[in-house]
Amino acid sequence: MSGRGIRGKVAVAGIGETTYYKHGQSPDAEFALALQAILRACEDAGIKPQEVDGFASYSNDRSDPSRIAAALGIPDLRFSNMQWGGGGGGVAAAVANGAAAVAAGYADCVVVFRALAQGQFRRFGEAAPDPTVSGDAAYMAPYGVMSPAQKYGMRATRFMHDYGVDRGVLRAIAMASYQHAQSNPRAVMYGRPLDAETYDASRWIVEPVNRLFDCCQENDGAAALLLVSAERARDLRQTPAYLLGAAQGSDHRCGAPVMNASNFGSSSFATVAPRLYEMAGVSPGDIDVVQSYENFTTGVMMAVVEHGFCAPDEANEFFTLENLTAPAGRMPLNTSGGNLAECYMHGLGLQLEAVRQIRGQSCNQVPNAKLAINIAGPMVTPVSSLIMGSEETLS
Repeated sequence: MSGRGIRGKVAVAGIGETTYYKHGQSPDAEFALALQAILRACEDAGIKPQEVDGFASYSNDRSDPSRIAAALGIPDLRFSNMQWGGGGGGVAAAVANGAAAVAAGYADCVVVFRALAQGQFRRFGEAAPDPTVSGDAAYMAPYGVMSPAQKYGMRATRFMHDYGVDRGVLRAIAMASYQHAQSNPRAVMYGRPLDAETYDASRWIVEPVNRLFDCCQENDGAAALLLVSAERARDLRQTPAYLLGAAQGSDHRCGAPVMNASNFGSSSFATVAPRLYEMAGVSPGDIDVVQSYENFTTGVMMAVVEHGFCAPDEANEFFTLENLTAPAGRMPLNTSGGNLAECYMHGLGLQLEAVRQIRGQSCNQVPNAKLAINIAGPMVTPVSSLIMGSEETLS
């Protein structure tokens, strides 16, 4: 593997985002939102939009790179890529794909983006209005198992049963995100704190694992980040956040039909996380701040365990509000508010927050943060993760 990784070869030079809205409330069309975020990422980096020559996205984003290139006046579109798979499992992989293009010389300046305006299109993740069902759905829909919360709830229930995990773990994850959001004016839940009593009194979404505050938001908006070579990034406006490692994929039979994965009580990272650390040349104990995709708090819990931050049977002691909150927590988690309380932009907002932590610009800054990990889309398949670092981590 020597020389084949992306470690230190590519950096995030710019980040941009729109105002974040509740589901269906954006005043702008989805394509316009994408353009706004991309232009702000270019401005942040000090790069003219016409210098962008590549785009990468995921989760079936509808904003076509050829249209974006035309709208921005880009003279030569050299790279366009869409990561396979649904939901947020592809967000770190999309960044990795863009970085690979820069490292290999397919493009010089790649923007990774995601845009959503659900008032313009059908609600994301809504069950298709089909008169019949087939495949997996034929085995589950007759019993009422149709939503992601129900499907992933089964896997989480198995994990929590096997390792004696109590619901206080999930409460701490949700409360950490909401606490961080109170310092972040961008967050949709800014000014709406969450206490333990409110969490415990919230309605069940899927018993016995997911209450209302365990579930991600539904939002409109857009986010983007801009990738260039490490050499070029050093001459631009912002402090670079260097990509140290990235991995994507899933464990054996994670996509097996009808919930028949051999490692059922898993977030799908069992084989992905070791490859990530090997490429980055770091270990879980080196990481300063964690940004983990929250489709549900259960997925965060399982993914953090599979990335080696604690053993499964240590979860009750590890996942406490004190440990998860910045600035002094043992493992500061989702310091912008994350998908639960900042915005559900399919996890790309968490990538932007990792960059802000490396720059020292977060609303909930972890002192002297040098290494940030982003975990994408637990319990979907394929999943992905990446690690970013400051310049001093390259030596």
